Amino acid sequence: MRINRVILWTLLLLIVETAVIPWLVPPAWTERLLPHLAFIMTLFVAGFGGRHHAFLFGLGFGLLQDILFYGNLIGPYGFGMGLLGYMAGLVAERRAFTLVFFIWIVVVGGGLLDTVVYLIYKLFRLTDLSYSFVFYWQIAPTTLLQLLFALLIYVPVRRYLVKPSLASGEDNPE
Repeated sequence: MRINRVILWTLLLLIVETAVIPWLVPPAWTERLLPHLAFIMTLFVAGFGGRHHAFLFGLGFGLLQDILFYGNLIGPYGFGMGLLGYMAGLVAERRAFTLVFFIWIVVVGGGLLDTVVYLIYKLFRLTDLSYSFVFYWQIAPTTLLQLLFALLIYVPVRRYLVKPSLASGEDNPE
């Protein structure tokens, strides 16, 4: 797996997430849609690189997001992305990584990431909103946006991450 280049692509996605997407989202929805494009790449790494790579990838980019953008509490996104990347990699090792399975991972993982962050904020009393409101207001729209983005980049990223010798079915690359 080309992990070094994936890290560079994810840094570029992080810049797009913070510089371009706010211009595309209507002002009334800016607090409602929080796409986590680095988390989508963490799920790709989980599927094609394994659970340990996904854990470190999610932890690193989650902490980077915590430090750069959120500021109230350092660690919720790092913890959530690392944990869910590891869990997605663990599940991906036991099943074939198909498009339908990836859609399931994105929807469940995206919802769980925002739920974990909400529960950590609730634990430290940084929010007093109810979970039903947060789910309706932020988690569901964000998960749908993440699913749309993941479907748009699925084929190019899969072609890039899967080694050509494994994709063609050769057992012996020599």
